Amino acid sequence: MARPRRIVLVRHGESTGNVDDSVYERVPDHALALTEQGRAQAEETGERLRAVFDGERVSVYVSPYRRTHQTLQAFGLDPALIRVREEPRLREQDWGNWQERDDVRSQKTFRDTYGHFYYRFAQGESGADVYDRVGNFLESLFRSFEAPDHPPNVLLVTHGLAMRLFCMRWFHWTVAEFESLVNPGNGETRMLVLGENGKYTLDRPFERWREPEPYGITG
Repeated sequence: MARPRRIVLVRHGESTGNVDDSVYERVPDHALALTEQGRAQAEETGERLRAVFDGERVSVYVSPYRRTHQTLQAFGLDPALIRVREEPRLREQDWGNWQERDDVRSQKTFRDTYGHFYYRFAQGESGADVYDRVGNFLESLFRSFEAPDHPPNVLLVTHGLAMRLFCMRWFHWTVAEFESLVNPGNGETRMLVLGENGKYTLDRPFERWREPEPYGITG
């Protein structure tokens, strides 16, 4: 099995929805574009990624949303070195269809109180639903490692919640641990690095907004 030396997760650059939540009333979530700031963030991230990959081949999986595709395009990766696949299972948590701004704000407040893993948006998904499809994607990813010529790098261009849930699934974090973490900022990365012991570790932790609740499985 040709396991990659590194798996890089990237959150898309700033989108119009990140700066103006009224846009959800007239533009579908999947169609939101990057702002000028978001494009600049993606270009800066691309510079860092090119230095990390250093001319090596990269297997790329990108969420089908416009802002993630635009983020990937802004990276400026060498087309001869990348294999790109659109991966719907890495999409943003579904909210339903068009949403009124006040409804979006109230549901986000409810989610913060109820818990990001369990709260289900009306007509949409819970964090647990996203966890399930991310886990399904991981099974496909593991199968791809069986190819003897698999690239030494994997790049996932996705969303903040999906990044946390990917790591939760990979490292077997508890729900309480997941709930204690903060989404990475726009354009931020997290990297799973393969060690000499054959195990992956995160290059840096997610920020915490609190300590995990002291319940659930211990030991």
